[in-house]
Amino acid sequence: MTKPHDPIRPSTVPDDDNCNNSSNDHFNAVLAARMSRRSMLRAGFATAAGAVMGTMGLSACGGSGDPDPVAIPPAAPVPAEKLLAFAAVPKSLADTVAVPASYTATILYALGDPLRAATPAYKNDGTDTDFDNRAGDHHDGMEYFGLTASGVPSASGAERGVLAMNHEATTAERLASHFLHADGGTATLPRPAAEVDKEVAVYGISVIEVKKTGSTWSSIVDSPFNRRLTPLSDVEISGPARGNALLVTQYSPAGTRTRGTLSNCGGGRTPWGTYLSGEENWAGYFVRGAADDAARGNDKSVVALRRYGRRQGATSRHGWETGGADDRYQRWDISRKGASANGSDDYRNEMNGQGYLIEVDPYDKTRTARKRSALGRFAHESGAFGNPVAGQPLAVYMGDDSRNEYIYKFVSKEVWNASDATPADRIGTGDKYLDSGTLYVARVNADGTGQWIELSLANPLISAYTTYPFADLADVLVNARLAADAVGATRMDRPEWCSVHPVTGEVYYTLTNNSNRSVDPGAAPALLPDAGNPRVYTDMQGAAAQNGNPNGHIIRFKEGTGGSSATSFTWDVYLFAAESGADATRVNLSGLTADQDHSSPDGLAFVKSTGICWIQTDDDAYADVTNNMMLAAVPGQVGDGARTTLAYDKADGSKLNVDTFVGKKPTADTLKRFLVGPSNSEITGITETPDGKALFINIMHPGLYTARADIGDPARYKSQWPANAGYGAGKRPRSATIVITKNDGGRIGT
Repeated sequence: MTKPHDPIRPSTVPDDDNCNNSSNDHFNAVLAARMSRRSMLRAGFATAAGAVMGTMGLSACGGSGDPDPVAIPPAAPVPAEKLLAFAAVPKSLADTVAVPASYTATILYALGDPLRAATPAYKNDGTDTDFDNRAGDHHDGMEYFGLTASGVPSASGAERGVLAMNHEATTAERLASHFLHADGGTATLPRPAAEVDKEVAVYGISVIEVKKTGSTWSSIVDSPFNRRLTPLSDVEISGPARGNALLVTQYSPAGTRTRGTLSNCGGGRTPWGTYLSGEENWAGYFVRGAADDAARGNDKSVVALRRYGRRQGATSRHGWETGGADDRYQRWDISRKGASANGSDDYRNEMNGQGYLIEVDPYDKTRTARKRSALGRFAHESGAFGNPVAGQPLAVYMGDDSRNEYIYKFVSKEVWNASDATPADRIGTGDKYLDSGTLYVARVNADGTGQWIELSLANPLISAYTTYPFADLADVLVNARLAADAVGATRMDRPEWCSVHPVTGEVYYTLTNNSNRSVDPGAAPALLPDAGNPRVYTDMQGAAAQNGNPNGHIIRFKEGTGGSSATSFTWDVYLFAAESGADATRVNLSGLTADQDHSSPDGLAFVKSTGICWIQTDDDAYADVTNNMMLAAVPGQVGDGARTTLAYDKADGSKLNVDTFVGKKPTADTLKRFLVGPSNSEITGITETPDGKALFINIMHPGLYTARADIGDPARYKSQWPANAGYGAGKRPRSATIVITKNDGGRIGT
């Protein structure tokens, strides 16, 4: 995700402020007594990878039913693929995409690329228009959906398919998205309507066809699958919140629809072949008047708005509400302005229409996208399905990507029927599994166990919660953060992407970093280091000190009895990110080498072809040494490890000892750097073709920290990628999708 980076670089996402003022334990306060059995990246993973590979045997010509009148000597056994056999890519500050020598990275789809032939080629000078029919900005999470050669949906289609991808944000400084406008845009209010229209249109989702011809992949202009969803697209509300009073607006007095999707970050793929997109940092796009609390009668909506980061007087990120009197601009002002009791004459409830997992049928543009309210409303990063088992409910794992927020799980009411993997009505199948079920939030215990706590009025902690009296289930789901506060869920350090191991079923979450940690926290004891977040240190970047835990870590859950519907789990910390030269006793607890070290893990996904876990970074802590990167990992299972104690000296002269458990140190066979991106870029989005021979990833916001004042001087851009790689006109940097292939035609990562 695009997030604020403290303290070196300017914030681009103001709505990431910590809005959790509950007294719930922080994850770092309960991680303590566990992790006595940790095995980080090596032993168990070899077993798991072997299980994946064991299902992929190769054979000689002919099938078992072929006639064989002549005895033929058996073919020599085919050597098993070795995972992570490539040479590690070194760290780099170059403005390019670096991959191993045996691989090729090709630019496929960049900001502004036309989706139809009638849209002119992108000039990349700030004069382009028609962004409803162009690639959006800040490419993020995505999924690949196969097609046959004739264009029929196929789960095995490996040379023709559809990519569905998110466009999270746009590069901006002082209101304006300066690379989109010829002169850098208007940096004062009010904003011109034409600028606002262009900026709004680069958000949302792209659905594009891609095809392999020979050894080359390309996007297909004028494909019947191509389309854009933007913040102005008509979208249905689905699930318990549909028709609820909280969704009533001037746009939808019935509360059944909303306008568009916004700040889409991580993605996910349903077992029936649709795309899930997470709406993440959406709150900061809305403005509230300075006297709005009183205008609302200081009712409970004020409590909810504050909990989701919109206090009265809050300003918006781009000032889109100043574009004019038209409805499409005024919807960004969520102040109570109308006289109605229910909000049908203004947009006081507009923000309640954002913050969901939205389901899109990538194969059928006639089907309206649906926001699945049963899965809760918060800063959704990604949505990862547990491995489906016939006759058991489905589980969807999710994180709320903001400091001190929570980890969630949705369990469907319906049990999985394998025939639904290829349904005639994909969105209808989503109704079946995603509109009825139970939302849970995680409580992580110090002994290495945890509970999934139900979020519904059946839980007396919710029905009796006086801070925010919940009216019904829809109220619980729309205000899931408050419900999680009520039940005492465990506050976590920025839960970002999550993914499920294709063999073990264990769930991995990236916890990117936390600057708010100290051995002397004063009035904030919850921010003391502890077993799960034991590192408190200072990382110098030039003259600037980065304090707390700048590097982040990855945790994983193992479900208890009941599989996807289990209400208990065990857990451990899988990996502590760090610089290789950092103190091994307090910082580099996983013993990372120069071929493995990294900071701020963010994107995370297991691929099914090989079982490799791809880890992507969105970091500033190591930005003086290397650009962001992607690593390949072969993890083990929740379990073995070694106990260690970190000793700190407090300001008052006392000692603070923090016990933790560090997983088995990785080797070159279990963790290795695979890619380094261009300057100022984030590496994000991971999806593959079913045969594992093409890997698609996104390069987000190269040149992010280019100053608006430098817009007229390309020499001063922080990046000129992908133009400097020979792609497209102009020199302004552009977010883009790349496809990675192996030069020998083999599977990626072997």
